[in-house]
Amino acid sequence: MQTGETEQSFDSVVRHRRSASVILKALFERRHYVAAANALARVDAPIDFLKRYVSNGGQYPADITVKTPQGPITLTTYSPDDVQTINEIFLRGDYDVPEAGQVIVDFGSNIGISAAWFLSRRPDSVIYCHEPVPRNVERLKKNLAQFGDRVTLHETAVGTENGMVQFGWEPTGRYGGVGRDTGTWIEVPCADSNEMLADVIARHGRINTLKIDIETMEAAVTSRIPAELSQKIDFVVVEYPFETNPLAATHTMERRNFVTMFRHK
Repeated sequence: MQTGETEQSFDSVVRHRRSASVILKALFERRHYVAAANALARVDAPIDFLKRYVSNGGQYPADITVKTPQGPITLTTYSPDDVQTINEIFLRGDYDVPEAGQVIVDFGSNIGISAAWFLSRRPDSVIYCHEPVPRNVERLKKNLAQFGDRVTLHETAVGTENGMVQFGWEPTGRYGGVGRDTGTWIEVPCADSNEMLADVIARHGRINTLKIDIETMEAAVTSRIPAELSQKIDFVVVEYPFETNPLAATHTMERRNFVTMFRHK
């Protein structure tokens, strides 16, 4: 299966995430100070959280309780990478959209942190999660149990066609992906992304927010959404720095560093 992207090595991707140069650059970016202020206001134990985030250390598993519009929720983290994800989504606002809406599709749900953010925006929201890694799935189920039957989980990867694929696995569960050479391969089922979107639209009439974070496949999956489907999706949030708009027929595009948000026209 083709990824549609040029891949760096797995090691270089991981190093880039928290290298010395990245940390130095962060000192001059306002969004990180906003995240720190939000940690003090929204996290039950903010000093412990910030220590974990800055030091990239701590003992795990660790429970992190965050205040949300629907009250506090507790998420179990299993590594510093999970703390980084909470910071990016709950505190830095990488996935903030003007109105997350009632129907959400989450391609690449990992351990459920992104899904928990969307579900905590309003009490009537429902989410369709896709996650293929068995260990991530078990952790996702634990983190999302507090939301009851509002979660529909598909234990699959998402790509350009149905079938079994080779998936690069690594211990954090954050950086693996279809075709990514992490040194350890597992075979997982893969679902055709457009078929999954069409199924949700058939059920609900519309998708309010589609989030795509599927290492190696973001560009390919976003670019192949046909206009007859994209016109029924309000917001698309993708962990990929698009240079040009692949959904120009139906959406405007806004870059947020490595995240791109598409808004229905």
